[in-house]
Amino acid sequence: MAETDPMPVVRAVPALRETVSGWKRRGFTVGFVPTMGALHQGHLGLVHEAGLRADRVVASVFVNPAQFAAHEDLGTYPRREAEDAAQLRGAGCHLLFAPAVEEMYPPGSTTTISPGGPAEGLEGDFRPQMFAGVALVVAKLLNQVQPDVAVFGEKDWQQLMVVRRLVRDLDIPTEIVGSPTKRDGHGLALSSRNAYLSEAELEIARRLNGVLAGAGAAIGSGRPAEVVECDAREALLKAGFSQVDYVAIRRADDLTSFAGGMVDGPARILAAAWLGRTRLIDNMAVDAPT
Repeated sequence: MAETDPMPVVRAVPALRETVSGWKRRGFTVGFVPTMGALHQGHLGLVHEAGLRADRVVASVFVNPAQFAAHEDLGTYPRREAEDAAQLRGAGCHLLFAPAVEEMYPPGSTTTISPGGPAEGLEGDFRPQMFAGVALVVAKLLNQVQPDVAVFGEKDWQQLMVVRRLVRDLDIPTEIVGSPTKRDGHGLALSSRNAYLSEAELEIARRLNGVLAGAGAAIGSGRPAEVVECDAREALLKAGFSQVDYVAIRRADDLTSFAGGMVDGPARILAAAWLGRTRLIDNMAVDAPT
């Protein structure tokens, strides 16, 4: 694909499969990056990672209605396919799959997926529809693309754990790779929803990473998880966040709580907080006390 060529775009599953099958007949491995569009450097980093692990890269842009509740921002979620396609081409993507809702969920579709384990609690409590929708669309996309490897961002850590469990439980032969969170120069995790923030809100949002880093250090010093979580929630409210849905320290792989609140193995601190109408999530690794 020449530098000036437009990004090839397919919108139907048969056309997608025809292209991917052709690659595989030529012996190419296939990487995949699913997105909802409104791409930023974090997404492009996932494409780059997929390109390091596979010969050809497919990205999808699909704003999945199944993971939005009625009161959420499905209607206003930013959509800019032409700009996304140009960015994907520049990042080394070989094909964009951009289906309509009717292609992904044909009339009469009734099958659902009910994920458990790492889908329970945290986002599962505050957005109870989300992971069923994520699990369904990811299972469909992996079946449609049939990639050797798929790359997901670690910013959505709970989602990454849900996808890994989904692939394991359903025997889907795709390697799931987590790519470290991309941040701006102030430590704020890159997100399409950051575009909703005013300048004043953006300044507050950039304090989230520091609060989590401080909480992680407190855990490393041996403080109980419950105390650290409470202090971090208060710190976020003091920093200017209007509401904190949760700050939670969990085992990194399955997101279960630590017995007695004492961290004794690989952990993750996860948070969700609001600035006006914008909900931000973030997480980071936590070291057990030595």
